[in-house]
Amino acid sequence: MNDAAAPPPTPPTPSILRRLASMLYEAVVLAALAFVAGSLFLLASQGQQASGLLRFVLQLYLLAVFAAYFLWCWLRGGQTLPMKAWRIRLVAPGHARVPPRAALARFVYATLFIGAFVASVAAALEHRNLLLAFVSLALSGVGIGWALVDRDRQFLHDRLAGTRLVQVD
Repeated sequence: MNDAAAPPPTPPTPSILRRLASMLYEAVVLAALAFVAGSLFLLASQGQQASGLLRFVLQLYLLAVFAAYFLWCWLRGGQTLPMKAWRIRLVAPGHARVPPRAALARFVYATLFIGAFVASVAAALEHRNLLLAFVSLALSGVGIGWALVDRDRQFLHDRLAGTRLVQVD
């Protein structure tokens, strides 16, 4: 008889619909976070209109605030508030907790893929061009659409970062 303990079963992957709903909830949380952080930036800049270099600094500041939020949540317990509500946890197979490097990689990849997706939707709506909308959504939706063909149904940013989302009971 083998004395080696069998590895614990891998929790199931949440449905794509559940993950997208969590992302929508996350967008609401990020909007609130951007409002508070933007207000603090406005106070610090003494109400100056954010244009040119100041606008770029504001964008970098908001990116840093978002990174701090996600990394803090993922490194503490693998869940943001929306992930808790939708019973989803970020894990790194083979690790008790998500390593900082994997969490940072996930943030960078997700920002590239999901940020491109959001920017393409905004650009398509602003220009009211259906062809632009279709092409930009198709190109930038690759990161999310990857889950439809991935063997574990993971998004591309999770596959690249070595992380995965699991359902929590």
